[in-house]
Amino acid sequence: MKKLILILIFCLGGIFSLQAQTEYDPELAEKVGADEYGMKKFVIAFLYRGDRVNEYSEEERAELQKGHMANINRMAEEGKLVLAGPFFGNEDLRGLYFFDVQSLEEAQALTETDPSIKAGVLKMVLKEWYGSAALPLLPELHSKVAKTEI
Repeated sequence: MKKLILILIFCLGGIFSLQAQTEYDPELAEKVGADEYGMKKFVIAFLYRGDRVNEYSEEERAELQKGHMANINRMAEEGKLVLAGPFFGNEDLRGLYFFDVQSLEEAQALTETDPSIKAGVLKMVLKEWYGSAALPLLPELHSKVAKTEI
């Protein structure tokens, strides 16, 4: 698990280093809330398989997944969720959310809006993370490389 997190951090750093300017941009730094190191606090939600998954039919889980995706899109449009995605495979650790929020409590309130969380199909573990303040710029880049919207 720790190796996976380190790999993720290095990959994200690599993405941003490819886009990095050669000069400091104070306006951009202020816009994204960067500290003097170009970093800031985020909250990562680790999504795990919930305890109640087997209580739902395949059709019910498909409906919950639609609601889960709609909730992801809503939080992204609000600027609260800057990165989300599933892991490959069928292990208990299902995916990640990166929230651009100031507190664990705010992230908790956001996770509680997810239909799959409410139904017990997913559960979350939240951790504060110190990373590149440029992370919120990633969705704009993603829209330039995605042919089809999720």
